Amino acid sequence: MYFASDNAAGAHQKISDSLLKHSSGFAGSYGASDLDKKVEAKFSEIFETDVHVFFVSTGTAANALALSASAKAGGIAICHEDAHVIEDECGAPEFFTGGCRLTPVAGDGGKISINTLSTIMSDLAPENVHHGRLMATTITQATELGTLYTVDEISALADICHQHNVPLHMDGARFANAIAFSNVTPAQMTWRSGVDYVSFGGTKNGCWCAEALICFDKEKAQEISYMRKRAGQLFSKSRFVAAQFDAYFEDDLWLDLATHSNLMAQKLSNGFENSSFADLAYVPQSNEVFVVMSPAKALKLRENGAVFYEWPLPRSHSSELSTLVSSGKQLYRFVTSFQTTPEDINKLINILNAD
Repeated sequence: MYFASDNAAGAHQKISDSLLKHSSGFAGSYGASDLDKKVEAKFSEIFETDVHVFFVSTGTAANALALSASAKAGGIAICHEDAHVIEDECGAPEFFTGGCRLTPVAGDGGKISINTLSTIMSDLAPENVHHGRLMATTITQATELGTLYTVDEISALADICHQHNVPLHMDGARFANAIAFSNVTPAQMTWRSGVDYVSFGGTKNGCWCAEALICFDKEKAQEISYMRKRAGQLFSKSRFVAAQFDAYFEDDLWLDLATHSNLMAQKLSNGFENSSFADLAYVPQSNEVFVVMSPAKALKLRENGAVFYEWPLPRSHSSELSTLVSSGKQLYRFVTSFQTTPEDINKLINILNAD
């Protein structure tokens, strides 16, 4: 009953088989192999436009490079106050942008408020050598709270960004889960809604180590090529990242895996919701489930083999959530993966409801 993180899940067998298949013989290095080119073409097919693909080792690297592509002296990048880029990346975006700042803004459900973004960008728009200047906005899809931006919300945020001549970046560590849940195309969720860059994650969804930065602008892509090399993110044997993505995309495996983990999260949330011992903090729209329950119930689950995290209250949270937690309960996060089984969830819910 492992629900701590989808990062802890292994690799899908088809992806492991693809790595083994491409492990012998010779192939062009630094992205020049036929397999690299095949996968780049597949990305363009998936996004329904010509895209520029940059394989990297981690989502942090993809996020940092995307923001670096828009960096300016005194630059300010807007993000949600609970976003991964500001909470969990050890200052990497600031480091790789040469000291640009991440400015956090509030928003319910882990999402940047459209009105808040409009206000803060208008306030910062007059360039001021003392205050700095706008350079980018970054959003997370799915968010750190397992919620999703709708296409309309993304378009509205992108319009505000572009009015101020700054790009919109999407941190898609769980992009597959977002696509699988929302039933819109990758194109609709990204460039057709005004997104300029996407950090495309595969590691959380069955890959061994496969992340990519997707760029929709040829001019920016030329700069990113040099930034990636300088950051130590240009793999010599990049075919091994390509091999993972090759299997990941074949017959829509990536969507099948994400659909499964989403369904397991829904099953888990239903179990919590029907229990008299736990309350849902948010309606899950991906593979993360946040619940409020007593520490005693959490301890009981752990004593019976469940693994999950106690979670701090988001900075932007509702009064209802505050009320639940103030009654002596605690917020906990449960994450499902492609390896989660219905039996895992049934066992956990049975333990929760047992006297």
